This record gives sequence, C-alpha cells and structure tokens, in this order.
Amino acid sequence: MSEVYAARRERLRERCAAGGSASALVSRPANVRYLAGAAPQGAVLLLGSGSGSGSGSGEDLLLCSRPLGDEQGEGRPDEGLRVQLLDAAGGDPAVAGADLAAAQGTDALAVEEHDLTVARHRALRSVAPRLRLTDLGGAVEQLRLVKDEEEISCLRIGAEIADQALGELLESILVGRTERHLALELERRLVDHGADGPAFPTSVGTGPNSGRGGHRPSDRRVEEGDFLSVCLGAGYRGYRCEIGRTFVIGTSPADWQIELYDLVFAAQRAGREALTPGAAYRDIDRAARHVLDSAGYAEGLAPLMGHGLGLEIDEDPQLAPAAMGKLDACVPVTVEPGVHIPGRGGVRIDDTLVVRPEADGGPELLTITTKELLAL
Repeated sequence: MSEVYAARRERLRERCAAGGSASALVSRPANVRYLAGAAPQGAVLLLGSGSGSGSGSGEDLLLCSRPLGDEQGEGRPDEGLRVQLLDAAGGDPAVAGADLAAAQGTDALAVEEHDLTVARHRALRSVAPRLRLTDLGGAVEQLRLVKDEEEISCLRIGAEIADQALGELLESILVGRTERHLALELERRLVDHGADGPAFPTSVGTGPNSGRGGHRPSDRRVEEGDFLSVCLGAGYRGYRCEIGRTFVIGTSPADWQIELYDLVFAAQRAGREALTPGAAYRDIDRAARHVLDSAGYAEGLAPLMGHGLGLEIDEDPQLAPAAMGKLDACVPVTVEPGVHIPGRGGVRIDDTLVVRPEADGGPELLTITTKELLAL
C-alpha cells in the first residue's frame, strides 16, 4: 500500500504545483487518512515539494499531537511516510506544520480552508506571517471520488458485514422490542462480525416512524402490522457502506403497504438502472424521483436520491436535482428513495453500489439483503 499512498500524494503535489503552491497542509481527517494511511485525532499532513531525508528537504510529514495508538479503525500510517510527534503537549499540528513549511523556505502553502476554523487560520498566519496561504479547495475530495479496487474491496467487506448483521436480526423475535434496543443490537452485531464500528448512527423506525430518513430510534415498541424500516452501515478499515430495508411485522401486509412498497421499489430500481459511466448526477436523481412524483408523492421527498461514500458516509457525488457533473466508473454511491406518510409510516430502500460499465456487467450491487417485502 505504500506505493498507493505515495502515488496519491504525488497526484496532489502536481495539483498544488499547477496552482502555484509547492506545499500543502491537509487537515480534514478523511483526507489525511486517504493520503497517509492513518488519521490520528488532530493529525495533519504536510505535503512537501518532494521527498528527501532531511527536515529541510520538503519531504512529506504526518504531524501528530500524541503518540500513535492502536485504536480500532484508526489505520496505520504509510511506512514510507515520516511521522513527527510535537514536542509540546497540546500543540496544534496545523500550526506546527505552517511553521515548519516557512522554515523550509516555502513561500506558498495550500490549506483546506473549508476545514479550518477562523481562529486556526489566524494562528497559521500568526506563526508564519510571510507565508502566502492559498486555498486547496476540494482537491483531495476530487482525488477520492474514483476508488481503486482495494478501496472497493473494503466497501464490499463492510457491505457483507452489514448484510450479515441485518439478516441475523430478521431471524429474531421483534414484536415488543423498542427501536432503540434493535438499533443497539444491530451495532453490536456489526462489531461482532468484524466491523470497526457502525458507519453512522443506526436508524430503526417502526409504525408511524418508519420510512423517515435519519430517524433517531425511540422507545416505541414494535407492534403487529407495523412497517419496520432499518438503515445501518458498517465501517471497515475506514471505509463506510450503507443499507436500508423495510419490512412488515408479524402479519400479511395491508394493501396500502404493498402498494407503497412496490412504488418505492420501482423508484429504487429506476435509480439503480440509471447508474452508468457518463450519466449526469441529476439524471440518477430524476430517474428515481420521477416514479414517486408521478404517483403524487412530490411533496416531502428527500432533497437527494443518493450520494457517494467511502472514507466518509456522505461524499461526492450528490445525486440531487441541481447536482452538476457526471458519473465515472468505480465510483461507489447509494440509491435510497423513500416515502413517509405522516401518521402512518413509510418505506425506504437503500443500497450501496459501484458504478461499472455495461461491458463489466453494469452497476455492482454490494448490499445484497433481499428487497422482497417480507412479513417477519
């Protein structure tokens, strides 16, 4: 993997050089991990003008405020990257990085302004007043957009873990248990099967709470005839997947439940089928949204029908009505339409897929738990 991280840093170095900066200070945790292999709390990556052996050579450094630990999911730094621990306890690695860049004779340093607070930005200017700070913008996020096969493998394993945890829950007795209890059990099962932890707070909604995006589990108990909607994800080696399913509890579904489920399923299928390299982000959203709009559910729909994921659970691209850009191959995304009827409940169906060309079989489905409307 050392060559992979070095190649990523070299691509970023080329972008910085094209923008007039010889060095960059990367502070956003997911971006640090992408380039360095690990992102200990508070750590930053100082990207120099080139590799070397001395502190003044412009080499790449991972600057940390505390010794590296063995925290699960934190990752391990690239073996080819020098790690430097700050001398003073409580020091800010970003400030130390700007000071070091200035000492190396760098005249311009690109920083992630979207990650730095105003106070931190002022501290950088204070420690290195002659250093010209430029905005790195979303350069690293753009590099992260297309995943390599090692990254996709991590997502695939995370999806398998999430599928396994969800499948085991469906085999247990659900009636009478609270949303909160079910969410905690799912998260425990994720870890039991090898996940770093949940990719995001697990959502479980029953009855009138079902189908609500981002619903926070409550003490409501599962009842016969409820819709039960679940959205969970597993983190594996830093990469995060997502799956959402809806079921009916304890009895045959009512007619309205079957109709609503079939509608959301059709919307999700339309979105999945539109995932081809070169397709516009907005067209994926439009394909899924049109099915729901046509059935009279235009109001109250989520602002987007899917999004990218990887080292973060919500990355670019955003599959939304006004989104600009087109899909590339090897970009993992979710397709997650849903409808919630206030007072009654609703349906959400959510998959993680990888965009692939038709010659390779089309979009690769990573989350494979059945989408059949099961009565549990």
